[in-house]
Amino acid sequence: MMTNLFSIFDPSTNLMNLPMNWISTMLGLLFIPYSFWLIPNRHTIMWNFISKKLHNEFKTLLKNKYFNGSTFIFISLFFFIFFNNFLGLFPYIFTSTSHLTMSLSLSLPLWLSFMLYGWINNTSHMFIHMIPQGTPYILMPFMVLIETISNIIRPGTLAVRLTANMIAGHLLMTLLSSTGSNMSFYMIIILIIIRIMLMILESAVAIIQSYVITILSTLYYSEVN
Repeated sequence: MMTNLFSIFDPSTNLMNLPMNWISTMLGLLFIPYSFWLIPNRHTIMWNFISKKLHNEFKTLLKNKYFNGSTFIFISLFFFIFFNNFLGLFPYIFTSTSHLTMSLSLSLPLWLSFMLYGWINNTSHMFIHMIPQGTPYILMPFMVLIETISNIIRPGTLAVRLTANMIAGHLLMTLLSSTGSNMSFYMIIILIIIRIMLMILESAVAIIQSYVITILSTLYYSEVN
């Protein structure tokens, strides 16, 4: 039972036993026609509205006018994670963000680039950041150790947070879909209502997790400047 349940996250069981379903990572680009970028319509208006809101939010977090162009990196990260989370709710589409392989491939290079940039260009600031102001001298070695460990586990926590939330929702929907064969008519109606509510919840989770991962990445970047 557990093998069948978790097999929905196996990349080699969704498309003729081939790992080609990792291509679904870029599937969102296929749903954006060429005219989407040229002809103004309600979709482009909504896209621009969300992008401007995210830009203003990230610009406030960065707190430096020279790094406003960096917000587009995090806006792209937001839409990339959101497309993968949202498309995974559709049947027969592989959810790449439910794998640590994918989420860690996003969080680890970002964190590593932030750390290298901070230690190379702002070495004194990075040392100061490891010891909060007002820390007693006797606690300074422990604070350095705690801050070092917290920095090292950051890419792992980002990856596990995204993966765990995606897995939890998909497992719940799979369990509910496998219990409707032996139910009465009224129970099936209740189950359908629950599935609809769960789909709405998972759609919200797809947006929230994209936003949370992007906000945390922005905060990590702002700490090294």
